[in-house]
Amino acid sequence: MANEIATSLIAGTGSILQASEVERLIEQVCPAKEYRGKKVLLIVPDSTRTAPVGLLFKTLHAQIGRATRAFDVLVALGTHPAMSEPAICARLEITAKERSGVYADVRLFNHEWDNPAALRRVGIIPQEEIAALSNGLFSMPVEVNVNGRLFDYDQIIIVGPVFPHEVVGFSGGNKYLFPGVSGPEVLNFFHWLGAVITNPMIIGNKWTPVRRVVDRAAGMVQVDKLCFCLVVDHGQLTGIFAGSPEAAWTEASELSRRVHIAYKDKPFHTILSCAPPMYDELWVAGKCMYKLEPVLGDGGELIIYAPHLKEISVTHGQLIEEIGYHCRDYFLKQWDKFKHYPWGVLAHSTHVHGIGTYENGAEKARARVSLATQISPELCRKINFGYRNPEDIRVSDYANREEEGVLLVPKAGEMLFQLREPPAWARRS
Repeated sequence: MANEIATSLIAGTGSILQASEVERLIEQVCPAKEYRGKKVLLIVPDSTRTAPVGLLFKTLHAQIGRATRAFDVLVALGTHPAMSEPAICARLEITAKERSGVYADVRLFNHEWDNPAALRRVGIIPQEEIAALSNGLFSMPVEVNVNGRLFDYDQIIIVGPVFPHEVVGFSGGNKYLFPGVSGPEVLNFFHWLGAVITNPMIIGNKWTPVRRVVDRAAGMVQVDKLCFCLVVDHGQLTGIFAGSPEAAWTEASELSRRVHIAYKDKPFHTILSCAPPMYDELWVAGKCMYKLEPVLGDGGELIIYAPHLKEISVTHGQLIEEIGYHCRDYFLKQWDKFKHYPWGVLAHSTHVHGIGTYENGAEKARARVSLATQISPELCRKINFGYRNPEDIRVSDYANREEEGVLLVPKAGEMLFQLREPPAWARRS
């Protein structure tokens, strides 16, 4: 559990971990003789997370693959779209030739969050526990379902990065189970719990009510678990922590706090937040707002610049078009109107919109969000966002202007920006 000590490797200042170092750690943590005849399921993130997943997959396979009776891979999609086999191979950094050769026996699976037949119920968190875990914000029972494949294996091995996260505080650890391979009930609940608390109060904070719910749900999954939490700096592996999901995560999140938070002295009135190609729909490109909302000044504008982006969400787009993007209180003060929508969709809406108020039927945003994407001006207006023509934006025009209150973030979504002295709105939101 959290008081255990994980086996770890941390690179020195200005350096990165080498493949040979990772190999030695895996040899230590996963002796091949202990895996003889066992079935192992590797759980990995999809392509919306930066991490050397391929290095871990190939090193683990080389270490224990010959000893195991099965060594398979499950992609922790949450509610993201399923990945094709070539896309999963790209995530694992293996070629088609390798797939049909050395990795021919590895089965590749996508999580199916919306397929009841693919899920297994592991219990219910009773309402009195939910009240305690949520600091009294909610008092309701929450059903816990998880991908049924987990129970076909002797051990699950979780591999994934740790970053500041808008819903849970820091990603990683048991989050690759919930929501990574979970059913919709607990997923929707804790996303809305995080939204009610609000992104600025959650993100970059370690022990949050949402993390408590995630760990409680994971404790109900009675399968042997091993977790490799990765800390990545500009695409390079700077730390790896191995142990139980709780122990590995608690140490990795401390390193992430040091690596992934950039502090600024004053807010910015204009932010150009550039989404990398791995964010191919607004559902994930919303991270370009989450990670920068704390330094967006009152009345300012954050532009999500993603000329490649065409979709709001393949999975949830129709629902989002119905409800639009709004502040938390827009939903809370009209709860009877919106409570039947999936709470995870409501949470996404409020997180991308940001802090605001809803009084006497009028919504007022603290700051505004504009999209510079292939989403049309008409649809931007419909979903309550501003529109910027991406062809009219020269990224270089936003560079080196921080003293003027203009911030350019060339690859947004993973680094959290915070003010050294949080503003009043963030403390009371």
